[in-house]
Amino acid sequence: MEEQEKEVTGIGAAPREKEGKTQEALPPASALAQTEIEFKKLAEQLEEKIKEAAANYDKFLRACADFENYKKRVEKEKGELVSFSNERLIRELLPVADNMERAIDHIEDEADLAAVKEGIKLVLDNLMAVLKKFGVEEVSAMGEKFDPTKHEAVSQDEAAECNPGTVIKEFHKCYYLNGRLLRPAMVVISKPPEAAPEMEEMPGGED
Repeated sequence: MEEQEKEVTGIGAAPREKEGKTQEALPPASALAQTEIEFKKLAEQLEEKIKEAAANYDKFLRACADFENYKKRVEKEKGELVSFSNERLIRELLPVADNMERAIDHIEDEADLAAVKEGIKLVLDNLMAVLKKFGVEEVSAMGEKFDPTKHEAVSQDEAAECNPGTVIKEFHKCYYLNGRLLRPAMVVISKPPEAAPEMEEMPGGED
């Protein structure tokens, strides 16, 4: 009987041992709770990142819109700058035009030419003063050696009293704007006189 009981006990021990191993394979309740807490934290972090990404995208759209508005504003200001860049110069020239009108109004049919000339000279001086204020410099080429960088020769004339290539006539002067050539002078330059042809001996001379 005792042997049979041992056998029965031995047979029944195996299932209990197996049952114990199955229970140990399951995670404890504390581990499940910890995993749930970590999962909840990850879900909260993900939600925060989603909100942050949405906010950044909204900022990006606003920045794009602001940049487009900035470009349009700059283009408008650039157009106005080009259109009105000479406003100050033109405003300064208006009194010159006024003086020219006054000079014309005071010219009579039998006016003194010397007085007319003096009036025109005063207007010209006024004009040159305005241009000088804006960096325009007038340079005369008369008597200078021809320089293709600032002179434009339209013809050559014989001039025995000058060295060849000297400016002897000026149709309009050279102008600089803040040190840079604005317009070359239109000039006539000298050339040496051509040699006179020798007189041929007339037939029927000395016997």
